[in-house]
Order: sequence, then structure tokens, then C-alpha cells
Amino acid sequence: MKKESYIFGIHPVLEAIKSGKEIEKLLFQKGLRGEGFREIFQLSKELEIPFQFVPIEKLNSLSRQNHQGVICYLSEISYTKIEDLVPFVFEQGRIPLILVLDGITDVRNLGAIARSAECAGVDALLIPAQGSAQINSDAIKTSAGALYNLPVCRTNNLKADLVYLKNSGISLVSASEKADTVYTAANFKTPVALIMGSEGYGVSPEYIKMSDSLVKIPVFGEIGSLNVSVAAGVLLYEVIRQRS
Repeated sequence: MKKESYIFGIHPVLEAIKSGKEIEKLLFQKGLRGEGFREIFQLSKELEIPFQFVPIEKLNSLSRQNHQGVICYLSEISYTKIEDLVPFVFEQGRIPLILVLDGITDVRNLGAIARSAECAGVDALLIPAQGSAQINSDAIKTSAGALYNLPVCRTNNLKADLVYLKNSGISLVSASEKADTVYTAANFKTPVALIMGSEGYGVSPEYIKMSDSLVKIPVFGEIGSLNVSVAAGVLLYEVIRQRS
């Protein structure tokens, strides 16, 4: 991890949060106490900053200096709220295309997906704050810089945001190998939020149930599925084909 990508110590981290710096994640030492920590912890909950409690050995491995039990990853990008983005897209007269990433934990897959999404004119990526790959320098490099140009919406409650999208007139379409509909037979000409799941588990059953439709990409070889970044590219360009 590059030194400039994180800061440490109670007061520096507190000032970074209060000054409005974009925070990727906070690491707290397990069992940490004290007024300064409580203030940071409360702010992290109010501002919906992802945080994690870790053993002191983890913090010591990241910094040999006096971190005081707190390390703060600074974000490489600025995040957008989905509630601000969707009305803007509609006001621009565009047909919304949102790409939702459920459980994509590999930074290179995330970067590759973002590159395809930016090239395809996707309006935004929607990712959960927990259980998702960190948008770090590796992700940005793999995206060829696309993550600097593509709006990214980070959420602490993906289910609530999916409900918001449905209520905004955007159909939820999940990619699933268990689907009956081949992706070329689906209708992508209307507002769509395309949900891609992890290669190991796919889209979460909860979000499958919420989806308006499921689509699959047929495979004809011995391997049962495509890499998720490749699958995302295939589906996104089908959207472009139908809307062209």
C-alpha cells in the first residue's frame, strides 16, 4: 500500500473526516476506547463510511508508527449518491443504464468491469460499501483510468437502493446461469439496472427475488461460466445494440 493512500492517528483521521475528505475505509483496533475514537466512530456511522475492527497486528503491519489504533484509507475517487444521479439522468433525456455489482471482491475484475462500463456509456456503477473490492490504485490501473470518469455510487444498504431504482421506474435485470431467458431475447430498451454477481456465488438470492427478469449468456464449452468482467461486457454491448 502506498504511504500517501492512508493516514493514521486519532487527530489526523478526525480532521480528515471533518474537512470532508473522501474516505474509502476505516480500520479500528479491536477493543479501542477513548473520546477521540468514539467521535470518529460516531462520525463514520453518520457519514456512512465503511469501517472494520481488526487485531492490532493488522494495523502494525500497515504502519510502524504510532497509529493509535486507527488507520484511514483515503479514497482514490469521489463517490456519487444514487438519489442524486438517477433524477439527473432522466432530466438529461437519457434512458438510465445502471450497473450493480453484488459481491465483486477482486479489484482487477472491478477495474475491468469499470473499463467496459465507461466505454459502453453506463450512467453509474452501484456497489455495496461492505463485501466489495476496494477502489484502489490497482482497480484504477486495471480500469485504464475509467474509474475517474465513471460515476460510482457506494451504498451501505444495497437492498434499499435497489428498491429506490424500482420505484424510479428502472427495471432490475440479474445475470444468472439459472435464467430461462437468453440475454439477446431480453428487452434492454427501457431503463435498466443490470445486476452482476460474484463468480463463486452469483447474484444474491435476495436480489434475484427482487429482479424483474433474469438473463443468461449461453456457454458451449466445458467451463460453466464466463469471467464476470467478460460477462458484463457482453451484456452491456447487447444493451447498446438494442438501443442503437
